[in-house]
Amino acid sequence: MIQGGRAKAYRPLPASQRRAALRAGLAAYGRGDFFLAHERLEPAWMGTADPAERDLYQGLIKLSAGFVHAVRGNPAGLAANLRGASQRLRSAASAGAPDVGLDVDRLLAHVDDRLAAAEAIAAVSPIGAPRRAGEPARIPIPIEAPAIPRRRR
Repeated sequence: MIQGGRAKAYRPLPASQRRAALRAGLAAYGRGDFFLAHERLEPAWMGTADPAERDLYQGLIKLSAGFVHAVRGNPAGLAANLRGASQRLRSAASAGAPDVGLDVDRLLAHVDDRLAAAEAIAAVSPIGAPRRAGEPARIPIPIEAPAIPRRRR
């Protein structure tokens, strides 16, 4: 499957299983386990051929990946992933992604707030690449991951 001009994995998954993957990913994210959230969300993203739904899941994956970088002290990685999350979530919202109970507009506002802060930190930070084996641990970036807001019913 082509997404964003590049070939991407597509492993069809029924909607019920994509929703289960979404729930598992959101639960991991809510606990602050951002790496696991990323892993749990991937089957949902790979499991649909709907471009808007793919963008929604990929936006959540990029949000999770961003905070993996924040925990690891990589401001450039945080900023890049938040930028990608904002773009994907915005695309999902404008293309009419399926309603999965999330308030994407509120989430976008939270992501964009964190993105501005992350870009400011990345602009003055000498850290631009992932930490190599044997290097001392970096200090986590003090930007709090946004809660993923649910749509009000």
